[in-house]
Amino acid sequence: MSKEKHHRDWILRRCCGSIAACILTLAAVVGFIVLVIFLALRPSKPSFYLQDVQLRSIDLSDPALSLDLQVTIASRNPNERVGVYYKTLDAFTTYRDEAVTVPVSMPAIYQGHKDVSVWSPVMSGDAVPVAQYVADAMKQDIEAGYVLLHVRVDGRVKWKVGSWVSGSYHLFVNCPALLATSGSAGAAGGGVFAASAASGVVPAGVNTTVSLKFTHPADCTVDV
Repeated sequence: MSKEKHHRDWILRRCCGSIAACILTLAAVVGFIVLVIFLALRPSKPSFYLQDVQLRSIDLSDPALSLDLQVTIASRNPNERVGVYYKTLDAFTTYRDEAVTVPVSMPAIYQGHKDVSVWSPVMSGDAVPVAQYVADAMKQDIEAGYVLLHVRVDGRVKWKVGSWVSGSYHLFVNCPALLATSGSAGAAGGGVFAASAASGVVPAGVNTTVSLKFTHPADCTVDV
């Protein structure tokens, strides 16, 4: 009786082992096929473009900076057979490599083959503390009639090939935004206003607000 039971247990273990081996082999084969397809398609990273920046105000009160702006940023998926899942996207603005607005979450979307997506987040920073040299540089730039900001996007993306979806990849986008005074009359007025603020003519505690124009659309650098 014990021999028969031992034999049945042995057969059961062999069957379970064979089934497990078949499942693992099938999973390995499917994974290998998907990997080969993924490498053959070689998905290209999406392209980003900064289309517009509407700068509402820059507050030059020391020793902090305050900005209020709305940007329009577009993304294009250049792949013909690979879709892109934008899982998380946080946009913020920097000046001289220091963040001057609070990160804003942009809607997560799926981007199909050759599709273009557009976001228009509003970003602001209220009395963001910065180093003194950064505040001084901002005043000097405005006095000169231009300010170079950088709109950055930090997020996670996934690739989609057929029904297969890849793991999550880090996405980092950097878009230069050159702002300058525009028009002869408008430029003169803005320049004098900014120069007075920068030279300390404006009394302490008074908010000094300047508005500049976005010069032209810009290509963004993208790292995935």
